[in-house]
Amino acid sequence: MDFRYIGSSGLRVSSICLGTMTFGSSTNKKEAFKIMDKAYERGINFYDTAEIYPVPPKSTSAGDTEKIVGQWLQTKKRDSIILATKVAGAASGWFVPPIRHGLTAIDSFHIKKAVEESLQRLHTDYIDLYQMHWPDTIVPIEESLKAFDELVREGKIRYIGTSNDSAYGLTKANEIAKYKNLARFQSIQNNFSLLNPRFLDELANVCRRENISLLPYSPIGGGVLSGKYNNKFYPDDARFTSYMKNKSPRVQAMASRFVNDKTIEATKKYLKLAKEYKISPVTLAVAYSKHFDFVASTIIGARVYEQLEDSLKAFDFKIDEQLLKKIKKIQSDILYPMG
Repeated sequence: MDFRYIGSSGLRVSSICLGTMTFGSSTNKKEAFKIMDKAYERGINFYDTAEIYPVPPKSTSAGDTEKIVGQWLQTKKRDSIILATKVAGAASGWFVPPIRHGLTAIDSFHIKKAVEESLQRLHTDYIDLYQMHWPDTIVPIEESLKAFDELVREGKIRYIGTSNDSAYGLTKANEIAKYKNLARFQSIQNNFSLLNPRFLDELANVCRRENISLLPYSPIGGGVLSGKYNNKFYPDDARFTSYMKNKSPRVQAMASRFVNDKTIEATKKYLKLAKEYKISPVTLAVAYSKHFDFVASTIIGARVYEQLEDSLKAFDFKIDEQLLKKIKKIQSDILYPMG
């Protein structure tokens, strides 16, 4: 098993993390337990969730994923698990979270309320990595960091991280933390995959220079890199099939970002490349996302138990220089398929 440290923290995590965002919606509790048990048996010690999960977020189901994870956690030794969760980002951000009456902010009140509720649902007295789900464009980051720091000092959380953040946001936050002697962000959880290599443009440089770890999510491009959307008809039970039918402009925009002419064409090339190496395209995609030195752990997901195996095979498959050159050629031929 390949273990890596998150930033300069004491969190030693498996190079693959199990994401749980479908647990409670398209994945029922029994199936979720099977998936988590399998991951644990294979040596995964890192599990990621959020207060607004499962997806798609709804006021009637928000928190259900943490409840399922918390119940499963009771079947394991707590100190054998590195547990990560998130406080919902501000309502001034990219969408209004369906919790706390749509009034969320990354201020002291909401951070402390959110962490107490997550601790209760997760049946634990501490969270290993507590993350800001996305930045707040209104509340000064100094106020947010002070609230996070107080929770670290109280022992309710061990370390903090950010998510869906920019090079500017990450750098500014950690410079403030340095000069105010506050807990700093040890990690950033952003979208990074064969179809979305934008992290390499500048954020990778910040992570390397400042010893901050990326925790990539959507390493298989929301399922696109499996090839399921490269057929004439999209599967009825696929995420973006339902997203395309959704009336919400935000949901439709997300679907078109992941499934478009460029992502389908790039995926076609990756399917051919995976066949050349005699591996699943899912294995190729996950192996790519965990290949880089600034990555601590790649977050995989599985809606059903059977989907897990191809991702887990990435533990043993390594990206060599020859393969990396072939990947870079595809990425230069089809620039930024996800925009």
